[in-house]
Amino acid sequence: MNKVFFYPFTIVYYLVFISILIFFHLIQVFCYRLLGYHAHKISVDWLNFFLLRCLNLLGTSFEFSNPFEMPKEGPLIIVSNHQSTYDISPIIWYFRKYHPKFISKSELGSGIPSVSYNLRYGGSILIDRNHPDLALKKIGDFGARIKKNKWSAVIFPEGTRSKDGLPKKFHRKGLMTLFKEIPNANVVALTINNSWKLARYRYFPIPMGTKVNLKVQGIFRLKEQEPLDFFNQVEQLVAKGVKND
Repeated sequence: MNKVFFYPFTIVYYLVFISILIFFHLIQVFCYRLLGYHAHKISVDWLNFFLLRCLNLLGTSFEFSNPFEMPKEGPLIIVSNHQSTYDISPIIWYFRKYHPKFISKSELGSGIPSVSYNLRYGGSILIDRNHPDLALKKIGDFGARIKKNKWSAVIFPEGTRSKDGLPKKFHRKGLMTLFKEIPNANVVALTINNSWKLARYRYFPIPMGTKVNLKVQGIFRLKEQEPLDFFNQVEQLVAKGVKND
């Protein structure tokens, strides 16, 4: 399809997208300040539902598949490849029962309606990648909080997005820190395919008709694993599921 065809639809998408972010920012503030965590969490779930529907305007579809039995409750460590910012909403929506929380770069903590507010107040953490020792300490504290509340920690061990969809080598320290802090977790190996195509031209235009797929490659009880060998196993599972088509 000709790239020029994407422009008018992308403009419509961004108008709706920005409206959703602003509307739900107000909803989040109300829920968090007056009703507490659980109301705020529900507002974030529905924010991401509507962000997915917003992408449907571009003919984008999402498919989530999991052939494994999920545990009844957390804590979980969700380990995934990272292809674009469009990875976030489907993870939040499809794993909403397990209260997914993210390890995000500090730059996202301000300036983005809804997104920045949720990162600051919804249980995720913001780290400065220029200060790795402090970042690891924050990840350790984050892991302890995930364990206490039986939430889910979402981590992209590649450390950055893959612009062409090809898997990058996992960084070890962050994930190994979570393994140490949440030894009773179930680990979900997740592969995301094709979300990178939505960012092929960066932010504008957004290609139409993309089929994004999320597939669980395995679910494991961490306490039954040897951490280092298990790290390599999860990396191989996630990477093996990536399809560059």
